[in-house]
Amino acid sequence: MDTKERIDYLVDLINEANYNYHVLDNPTIEDQEYDNYLRELYTLEEKYPELVRDDSPTKKIGGEVIDAFKKVTHEKPMMSLSNVFNEDEIKAFDERIRKEGINPEYVCELKIDGLSVSLKYEKGVLISAATRGDGITGEDITHNAKTIKTIPLKLKEPLDIEVRGEIYMSKKVLEELNKEREINNEPLLKNARNAAAGSIRQLDSSIAAKRKLDTFIYHLPNPEDFGINSHYEAIKFMKNLGFKTNSNNKLVKNIDEVISFCQEYEQKRATLPYDIDGVVIKLNNINDQISLGFTARYPKWATAYKFPAEEVVTRLKDIIFTVGRTGQVTPNAILEPVRLAGSVISRATLHNEDYVKMKDIRVGDIVSIIKAGDVIADGPATQNGEM
Repeated sequence: MDTKERIDYLVDLINEANYNYHVLDNPTIEDQEYDNYLRELYTLEEKYPELVRDDSPTKKIGGEVIDAFKKVTHEKPMMSLSNVFNEDEIKAFDERIRKEGINPEYVCELKIDGLSVSLKYEKGVLISAATRGDGITGEDITHNAKTIKTIPLKLKEPLDIEVRGEIYMSKKVLEELNKEREINNEPLLKNARNAAAGSIRQLDSSIAAKRKLDTFIYHLPNPEDFGINSHYEAIKFMKNLGFKTNSNNKLVKNIDEVISFCQEYEQKRATLPYDIDGVVIKLNNINDQISLGFTARYPKWATAYKFPAEEVVTRLKDIIFTVGRTGQVTPNAILEPVRLAGSVISRATLHNEDYVKMKDIRVGDIVSIIKAGDVIADGPATQNGEM
C-alpha cells in the first residue's frame, strides 16, 4: 500500500468511525485505536500536504480564520413556523387541513433550541453552510460548520443536495464550558442556544471547534427531486446519506396521537441531553404539503406546539431598586441562581411597590419563578425572570 492509498484508507476508516459514533451512536472501534489512526493520518498529511483530502477528518479541528461573514441568499426561503399553545389550537390546525379534503398523518419532531442552518453539497462534497438570517439572506458559516463532527464533509452518495436542520449545544457541553469559564473568571454562557449561536459566529474556526457543537438535520427542501413522497421517508433518506437525525421523531396517524406525543415530551424535556422548547408537527405526505403551500411567512402544512412556561422555586436573597430613564423606580429580586428552561436565573423583576405588598414578598422567602414562552429579559452572565 503506497502513501496515497494509506491516507485514503485512514480517511475512509476514521470518517466511518465518526459516523457510527456521532450519528448512529454505535461505536465500532476502541478509543485508543481511533486515536492511533488519527495520529498516523496527521503525521502523513504533514509530510505529504499535497495528498490531503477535502473530507479529511483532520479538518474538523478548525483553524481557518475569516475577516467577516459573507451574505448568502437562500434559493428557497427558510421560513418560520406558526405557533400553537394548547390542545384546542393543535386540533384547530388539524381541522384546517381536513377542510382541504386531506386525511392527514403527521410527523412529530422535537423542536430543538438552537440555530437553524442550511447545508449545500455538490457531488456529495460540502460546499457551503449558512444561517437562516431573515429567511431570505443568511450568513456564510462554512468555516465553522466544517468543525462540527456530525456535519459530513462528504456524503455517502455523490449528490447535489441541500438539507436544513439545527445546530445546538448539549447541556453537558454547556456545563463543562461554564465550569472552565468560571475558573478563568470569564462571563458564563447564558444558555445552550445563545452559546451555540455565539460559537457558530466566531471568525476563528478553532474557537468553534472547541465548543463541541452538534446538529440534527430535519428538512429536505426538494424531496420530490429525489423521488421521495413523504417527510418521514425524507428523514430516513438524509440519515442514510450520513446526516444525524433525531431518533425521537415519530410518524403518527391522527391528531390524538400528536397530542399524546406533545404531552409525553413536555414531561420528558428535562431528561433530554439537549434543550427543546416544543414539538414541530408536519404533514407527512409531500404532495399534500405542495397542495397546501405557504402563507407569506409560514408553511400551511406545519406548526410548532410551544411548551407552557416552566416553573422552578428558589430563595429570595435581596431586593434592590433600579431607576429607569423616566425616573420610575422598580424593585428587583436577587435570587439564589437556578436553572430554568436552559438559562440560569439570578434576578427577577418585581414590577412595582404595590405588587411587592400585594404578594407580601420578603427577603428569605421561597419564591416561584416562571419563564413564559421560553423568552426572558436581557442580562449579563445570568438573565432576568419574572415572578
